[in-house]
Amino acid sequence: MINSRKTPVPMKQESRKQEIVNAAAILFKEKGYSAVTMRDLATAMGIKAASLYNHIQSKQEILSTIIIELAEEFTTGMNQIVNSDHSAIQKLENIISLHIDVTLRNSDGLASLNNDWMHLEEDNLLYFEKMRNDYEENFRQIVISGVNTNEIKPNNIEIIVFSTLSTLRTLYLWYPKQKNIEADMLKKDMISVLLKGLV
Repeated sequence: MINSRKTPVPMKQESRKQEIVNAAAILFKEKGYSAVTMRDLATAMGIKAASLYNHIQSKQEILSTIIIELAEEFTTGMNQIVNSDHSAIQKLENIISLHIDVTLRNSDGLASLNNDWMHLEEDNLLYFEKMRNDYEENFRQIVISGVNTNEIKPNNIEIIVFSTLSTLRTLYLWYPKQKNIEADMLKKDMISVLLKGLV
C-alpha cells in the first residue's frame, strides 16, 4: 500500500548570524546602540564573546545589517506602490499596510531604524539618508497628487506628511503592548483613522 501522506517540509533554520542580529536588535531597543557591548550580546545569547566574531565582524556591522535591510524593504515597497496604477488614496492605504506588515515582523529592528541610524558610518549613513529622503519625497508626491485630484482635502502638505509618517514610524513602540488588537483590525482601523480626515 502506497503511503499518501506528504513528508513535511522542514522550516528554514535561522543562520547563526541572523540569530545574533535578532538578539542585538532586542538589546539595542532596550538600551540603545551606544550602551550595548559585544559582551552584553554574548551574555544575552549564552555564548562567549569571542564566538560572536566567527559570524560577525563588529557591532557596527550588526547595526548596519538591521537598518539597511529594513530601509531597503521600505524602499522596495514604496517603489512598487509609486509605480502602481492605483489612486492616491489606495497608494496611501498600501503604505499604511506596508508599515504595519514590517512592524509586525520586526518591531525590534525598527527601534534601531528610528533611534540609532545616526550611528551608521560613512557610506551606510549616506545610503540610508538617501533612502529615507526618497521615501519621504515619494510619500509627499502621492499626497500632492491626491490633493490635485481632489481625493485628499487641501490641508498643509507638510502637516499631512509629518502626522502620518510619525504615527507609522512609532507603531513599533505602541503595538507590542496591545493585547486585544489583531493585525486585520489594526490595518482596517489605522487606514480609517489616518485617512478619514483627508478624504
